Amino acid sequence: MTNTIRSGARKIKQPFCSRCCSFFSGVQLKDYGGIGGLKTINVRSMGTNHTAVFYDGVQLGNAQNGQVDLGKFSLDNIEEIELYNGQKSSIFQSAKGFASANSLYLKSKQPDFSDGTTQKVRASLKGGSFGLIDPSLLWQSKISNNVYSSLSAEYKNANGKYKFRSTNGVYDTTAVRKDGDIEAKRLELGLNGMLSDSSTWKVKLYGYKDNQGLPGAVVNNVFSFSQRMWNKNFFAQSSYEKNVGKYSLLATAKYASDNLRYLDPDRVTVNGLLENNFHLQEIYVSLANKLKITNYWDVVLSADYQRNDLNADLYRFSYPVRNTILTALATQFHFAKFDIQANLLSTLKYDKTQSGPADVDRNELTPTVMVSWQPFDQKEFRLRSFYKSIFRMPTFNDLYYTYYGFIVLKPEYTKQYDLGFTYIKGYDNKVLSQFSIQADAYYNNVKNKIVAVPGNNQARWSMQNLGQVEIKGIDVNIQSAWQLTNTISFTSGLTYTYQKAIDSDHASPSYKDLIPYTPIHSGSFLASATYKNLSMNYSFIYIGERYNQSTNSIYNYVQPWYTHDLALHYNVKVNRKEVRFTAEVNNLLNQDYEVITNFPMPGRYYRFGLNYNY
Repeated sequence: MTNTIRSGARKIKQPFCSRCCSFFSGVQLKDYGGIGGLKTINVRSMGTNHTAVFYDGVQLGNAQNGQVDLGKFSLDNIEEIELYNGQKSSIFQSAKGFASANSLYLKSKQPDFSDGTTQKVRASLKGGSFGLIDPSLLWQSKISNNVYSSLSAEYKNANGKYKFRSTNGVYDTTAVRKDGDIEAKRLELGLNGMLSDSSTWKVKLYGYKDNQGLPGAVVNNVFSFSQRMWNKNFFAQSSYEKNVGKYSLLATAKYASDNLRYLDPDRVTVNGLLENNFHLQEIYVSLANKLKITNYWDVVLSADYQRNDLNADLYRFSYPVRNTILTALATQFHFAKFDIQANLLSTLKYDKTQSGPADVDRNELTPTVMVSWQPFDQKEFRLRSFYKSIFRMPTFNDLYYTYYGFIVLKPEYTKQYDLGFTYIKGYDNKVLSQFSIQADAYYNNVKNKIVAVPGNNQARWSMQNLGQVEIKGIDVNIQSAWQLTNTISFTSGLTYTYQKAIDSDHASPSYKDLIPYTPIHSGSFLASATYKNLSMNYSFIYIGERYNQSTNSIYNYVQPWYTHDLALHYNVKVNRKEVRFTAEVNNLLNQDYEVITNFPMPGRYYRFGLNYNY
């Protein structure tokens, strides 16, 4: 399994690890603590809502709050992870693929029966700290020469308890995190096939259900929290792809249903304990049409329709419904040494509500231009750049959440500029078998940032567009592979990000201050060594100093943190079946740290795994 970093036409692969997203340059993985804590991704400090997450080519939507919890997807069923700055380098995609500042693509394991088998089974059992018990099963079957299936199931149970250090600057204490327990079940069914005309189709059913505690912010010597959350998520998606001469068609459809129940026993209303229930539904269809005009010129027209509606048992709820129509016209010229891609995206958005006002209709046009150039005869070195103008709509929670009250909001507008290069060189019969380096300088501007601000009292807040954010940065990624002997190999990877994300609104009291949780310096180092059946992985993550509020005062200062992780893997064959033993030690030096202030992370913890491939 691999991670893949892409921007425009670049592609670099690196070894997979349990915290894979943290090893992409320019990426912050926000973790609210423990195995049951929310996990979201933020690319180049533009905000979580500016990164679209796709699963097997279809976006995982959340019109309610715009955030996708990556913890709901199992790494046991992931084959490849791709991160695109800007957008995917192929223009043959849905209009959704053009409609975000950055994209994270998760690809599930695809069946491969090229060895002549018709059945493949992979059983896995993991356990370790936090009382973790995590069995999973992947069963792939060749139904016929043109149809195969894949079934993936997982059960996860953990008490989530771990010790952490709490200090107020004068007194230190050791407490136990008790509110991160989770019981989760996941089931996925995939069908893939090919028709007689060589067209292909895919169907995926996904179901997820959990019951979990909600880790709260540890302040004022409050160390335990009674709030709980229940999630029920289901989606069914399908795609169909057909090529006829110079014409290609990609059709996609999806239905999703998300149910969320929230309980707060510490708050009592006239109806009893505070309990809220939400039900979000989504219907999505897409048609992408590609015409190969010449050997070097392609044109794509994509059109998407999406309908979202949200129900809740909140007092005076608006019951919003959103209809969105996306249309993208894209063209690409690809020559031996030069590639240019351009597209224009049209976004039409219509909201309606059963009670109260609705957001105004939106009609936006946003362009993108991406260029890649090989200046020399050697193919190893390539320059690239892109400009992208995009925006993100206010979510249902931004506009219609009862606690805040409705207010007219403008979208967040983002302009991205990027210039970089890639150098990849392979060496035959050398100790150093491959070396690559890629670097990017970028500038992002985010206008009309959506934030929650207090009103006349702390009990009633409102959402407003405030200010402007400027982000300047440099990303560097270096990879190498070494074949030391016939039985010993070694790979390494180094990432570094220098970034200044500041409030550039002259009227703001925090003008020129860093925006919250954006370190100036961050980076990671990966190393992997293999000897016969034994392999070892080491990783190091560093996040520099930052601030947890807009005002960069000493009271809002957040210390740097770093972790060391180590994993050992041993592969052996038993009755011609592959067996893999894994042992992990995470946070090896038992560092005390917080990704988000007042949400303490675990110290040293362990995980053990056993995989059986049949």
